[in-house]
Formats: sequence, C-alpha cells, structure tokens
Amino acid sequence: METRHFEFVVIGGGSAGYAAARTARETFENVAIVEDGEKLGGLCILRGCMPSKTLIYSAEVLHLAKEGAKFGLKIPEAKADMAAIHQRKLATIEDFASYRREQLESERFHLIRDRAVFVDEKTVELSESGERITADHFMIATGSVVNTPDVPGLKETPHWTSDDVLDLDFLPESVIVLGGGIVACELAQFMNRVGTKVIQIQRSARILKEASAEASEVVMKAFRDEGLTLHTETGLESVAKDGEDYVVRFRKNGETCEVRAAHLFNALGRKPNSSGLGLEKAGVETKRSGHIIVNDMQQTANPRIYAAGDVAGPHEIVHLAIMQGEVAAGHAAGKKVDPVNYDNKTGVVFTDPQIASAGISIEETAERGMDIVAADYPFDDHGKSILMEAKYGYVKVWADKATGKVIGAECVGKDAGELMHAMAVAIALGASPADLLKVHWYHPTLSEIWSYPLEDLADELGG
Repeated sequence: METRHFEFVVIGGGSAGYAAARTARETFENVAIVEDGEKLGGLCILRGCMPSKTLIYSAEVLHLAKEGAKFGLKIPEAKADMAAIHQRKLATIEDFASYRREQLESERFHLIRDRAVFVDEKTVELSESGERITADHFMIATGSVVNTPDVPGLKETPHWTSDDVLDLDFLPESVIVLGGGIVACELAQFMNRVGTKVIQIQRSARILKEASAEASEVVMKAFRDEGLTLHTETGLESVAKDGEDYVVRFRKNGETCEVRAAHLFNALGRKPNSSGLGLEKAGVETKRSGHIIVNDMQQTANPRIYAAGDVAGPHEIVHLAIMQGEVAAGHAAGKKVDPVNYDNKTGVVFTDPQIASAGISIEETAERGMDIVAADYPFDDHGKSILMEAKYGYVKVWADKATGKVIGAECVGKDAGELMHAMAVAIALGASPADLLKVHWYHPTLSEIWSYPLEDLADELGG
C-alpha cells in the first residue's frame, strides 16, 4: 500500500490538536489530523469542560431557588427535571461541537478518521486501513482516559465514570463517589444539588489536594452544610455489588465502615492516553505516570515528534493545552516562539464556592526560597457578597519582596473564576500592589474585595 507524506500530522483532534493544526496551517500546506474518536470535538467539548459546567450551572440556579427564603422569596417548589437538563446540555455542547467539526472537516486539513500507531521514528500505521503515513513533524495530542486503580472489586464491578454522570437523563436516588479530585467534587456537588443522596469517599485528609489546605477546608464545609456525606482519611478495602446495591467498605479511624447506594461513580482520576501508540518504536520516552516527556518547546526525545495537552502535562487545563499546541506547531515551522510560562498559569475549580488561583503558589515560593508578603480578606465581611448570601471563602494575594510585584493569588468564593482574572492580568503584566490600587474598584462589586488585601500589601511593601 502506498505511503502518504505530510509536513505536519496531529494525532488527536481535541483542543491541543486542533490548536496545533490551525497554527501549523499558517506555514505548512500539507497538514493532517488523525482522530479515532467516535465523535469529533475532543474531551473538553464532548465529555469535559462544556457539558460539566452546563450541568453545574443548572444545579446552581436550582440551589438558589431552593434558598429563596433567604432572599425574601416564596418559591413553592423547585426541583430538577433531569430529562430537560440533559437536553439543554446536548443542545449547548452541539453548538460548540458543530463549530469544531466544521473546522476539522474544512479543506484546510486532511482529516483521517482512524487510529495512528507508530511503527518507526517517522512513520505511523493506521489501524483500520493499514495505510502508512510519514511526516516531517508529528504531534501527539491524545488526551487522557479514566483511571481505574487497583481497588479490590472495582474493575469487576460495573460502575459509572464521569462520561456516565455527564450523560444522566434521570435523577439517581443515591450514589457513592470514589475520589476527591476536581471532577469528583464538581460532579458530586452537582448530583447532591439536583436531589441525589451523595456519599463521597476520599483517601486523604482533605479533598481537592491541588488547592491549598485552607481552600479545600472551605469547600468541605460547604459540602457538609449542603447535606453531602463526605468521608476523608479513608482506605478503600473493597467494592462490590450486592443485589441492587453497591457496597463500598473502607477503613476510617481504625475501623471498617460500610456504605451502600444505588449507584457507584469511579472518580479516582484520569491518566495520560499514551499506551498503545507505539511510542517505544518512535523513540518517544514517557514518565512512570505515562506522561510523555517533553522539553519547553513540547518536543519529545524524538525531535521530529511533539506532544501537548493532557498526554504531556504538567497540568490538565484546556487553555494550557491550546498554548502548548501552538508552541509545538510554531517551533516545528521554524518560528521563534516562547515556551508556555507556567508562572502565569490560572486554574479554576467549579464547585460552589469556586476555587481559583493565579501565578506561583505559596508552597512553590517556599520551594524556590522566595521572600514574600501575603494578605487576605474574607467574603463574610464584604458588602456585595453579604447581600448575595455568598459568604463562604476569601481572597488572598502575595507579592515578591525583592521586586514588589504581585506573583500569586487565590480566591475561594462566589464566581472566583471570574474574579481571578483581575489578578491574572496583574501577574502577567508584572504589576505591584500600588499599581493595582490605581484602579477604580467599583462599589459595590465582588471584584472590589481585592482592594483590601492589596492595601495591606502596599503598606507592607512601602508602595
């Protein structure tokens, strides 16, 4: 069979892959995208960011309606119509997916619906057609897949993944959620708010280990205040199906505990989708975690092959995947490109309250030996958040004493993901607290809360 040759081939048509292909097409005429998914669009659009945030927002509106008495409102009944919520989600993600399909299927790219496996350092074979493809440059953007850890009985017991929860069109009576990461927490709260009895089991002492201890404590309190049953500091012993029930046994406080529910949700994380790609034949090296090892230009150990997005890490964040894809394609095209600056990264957890961060974490500043000054302010002493009954959380800002610049911030509270961008801009532009106090912080707004810790920092820095 004849071998086709391209200048740039992307394996995976998600956010990182599409960004790389689009950027490569600015220079190269012959760009191919190999995608083996049943549907086009990628994880974020089809089974990640967009469907989950659509559902979470519906649950937030429902939660506010149920809390109507706090606002002087008489709302006789507020309940979830899961079939209608499901249809709204499908319609919403179709808007995004249809645009992505249109772009991928356009004449700008050669779209190949097949699975690519490397057979040598410059060739892939398509699993279904058997055709071989060579390229001047490849980029691997195959994303991540659900991780099923070695918990006794878990692999043998039918269970939900995040895909199943995002596709619910009925109201589950009860569910056990295994895990305390971002996906686990966002979807556990969603199900709890629509009316499901939720039991969440986390191994460590707190959920959301990616966030600060202080931030996770706020969210844990909110979860428990809303009636979600949360077990922390546990050791899973077994998972099984007993008649119509799912049974999970775990150790806690030196004793064996047992919980039962109608459904089981495995939310114990994801892992890089790097197996079965023939990477060893291509000279591409991976970490023990399965992440593909790349340099700051996203090149693998084989310089003609790049990797970006969840399959490479170090963060499973869509906008970073897009930036990595653009860096890879620009470098392959011979352009002068800057690597992704992770010191400016932002992150958001869409629980309620939300957790948002920007810049270098306080823990990392300590590891780097940086001398910082930090200040915070609570939402329960802030005008706009009080009148909104949004009293959980705080804002916190820290600056580098050596330069006087803001280098990091954290916000836990109502719409933290929106509020964080004020600090993200400041960090990216190298602003000082005194610079930021030149801003007209409008009263009363949620954003105004940033001015209070900034005033403290400016005083301490002498700015």
